[in-house]
Amino acid sequence: MPPRPKPPPPTHFLCIPLVTPTSRPQLAASLSAFKEEVTLPPPQGFSLPETAIRPLGTLHLTLGIFSFPPPLSPLVNGDRSGASIPPSEGRLEKAKSVLAGLNLREMWSSVKKEGEPDQPRVTLRGLASMHPLPKTAVLYAPPTDENFTGSLQRFCESVRERFLQVGEEGEKLMVEDGRPLLLHTTIVNTVYVKGRDKQRHRGRHGKERMVVEKAGDIIERYEDQVWMRDVGVERVAICKMGAKKVLDGEGGETGEEEYEVVGEVEF
Repeated sequence: MPPRPKPPPPTHFLCIPLVTPTSRPQLAASLSAFKEEVTLPPPQGFSLPETAIRPLGTLHLTLGIFSFPPPLSPLVNGDRSGASIPPSEGRLEKAKSVLAGLNLREMWSSVKKEGEPDQPRVTLRGLASMHPLPKTAVLYAPPTDENFTGSLQRFCESVRERFLQVGEEGEKLMVEDGRPLLLHTTIVNTVYVKGRDKQRHRGRHGKERMVVEKAGDIIERYEDQVWMRDVGVERVAICKMGAKKVLDGEGGETGEEEYEVVGEVEF
């Protein structure tokens, strides 16, 4: 049996950005305190590398993944390593068109419960693991609506479904993995931490990754941590994979990172 072809690499994602004028002070304070604590050596902390803590500007709720890989470059002397070619612009433009056509207020009104506000509101509380604890590289904050009505989940599923419906089998606009939508905001991600070799785990496709040591203890300690409370959703966006460093007016690094927004629609 021939080997299963590798899935196309993700290039963009659909999300709810969580950093707003209201949420920024809350997130900045909670994330800073968390980072200061977990990077300390035991018993005060967990010796997590600072680069494992996600930067403030990257925090979001992922609603779906897109793959718009560039076409193969023309053969030049038998070699395809020529200049980079932009992603599949037609499909990307289609995704941006679907996004622009969303009436977020109408979609929210169709799923919210009586007495709920005119836009979704998000609270981030606690930590959970993306993988089995001995092997996890990612810890995330689960979002809820403050009254636990489930309306936030229904709203996000409704937005995601608009993109899943576009395209024929094998040519879907959004990557469909058959799994239910798990709303999450990544707080800790050790996948790209460099220079530390202990406690590594060989994951999918044989790639080694650093695991979160004492993940269970971290989750237990921050079980009641409120990262932000009752913050209104302001927009839905399509962003490019790979957070970029934020530069100041003189071209120097600010220490912040954020994703490039290629399309968005506001509430």
